[in-house]
Amino acid sequence: MSGEITPTGKPSGPGSSPELRASHADRDRVVDVLRIAAGDGLLTADELDERLEAALSARTLGELAGLTADLPSVGASGAEAKDSVRIEQVHSGAVERVGRWVVPRRLELAVTYCEVTLDFTDAVITHDTLRVDVGMTGKTLTLVTRPGIVVDTDGLRLVHCKVEHRPAPAHPDTPVALRVELVGEKAHGRVVVRPPRRTFGQWLLRRPATLSPEKYR
Repeated sequence: MSGEITPTGKPSGPGSSPELRASHADRDRVVDVLRIAAGDGLLTADELDERLEAALSARTLGELAGLTADLPSVGASGAEAKDSVRIEQVHSGAVERVGRWVVPRRLELAVTYCEVTLDFTDAVITHDTLRVDVGMTGKTLTLVTRPGIVVDTDGLRLVHCKVEHRPAPAHPDTPVALRVELVGEKAHGRVVVRPPRRTFGQWLLRRPATLSPEKYR
């Protein structure tokens, strides 16, 4: 489609024009690429701040493309989202998806008495919706969010289980980068939705645990 850009912010398709206006989704994709590049050591903290500010104020696809022209594409790093992932565990160690993991389009949890943590703080997001089919008994299902990630538990049936929902602080204009839809059944234990925990230094300085919410706009 004309006007679309790749995950690196480069215009795609023969009809694309660098002068076309950039959408919120276009800016979000570039912000993700910049954040991942910084995590891989390709950008310094100052370079990341400078490029994030430019990305969030960019008006055209051409301006966005220039911010990622010297960076490898997300696809080149093997970050390709799978259509469906199934996790099946019984009375074993904790299930964790943390760090720079690629969010699939659908995730099946068939878990009995195992802790499950899905940490989206540094996750690679290539689409706007994740459906989590929950078939879980006991222990805690924890989702760690960041600004722009919304968790919907309305489709989840709770049996002797409670939900603790503490979403990450976000600016009112922060666009939704990923909607996580929990469906199925969670029996016993808890479902916890929370922002990242503060480090000891952040606690001392009373700083937020993530980048300023405006940088995810």
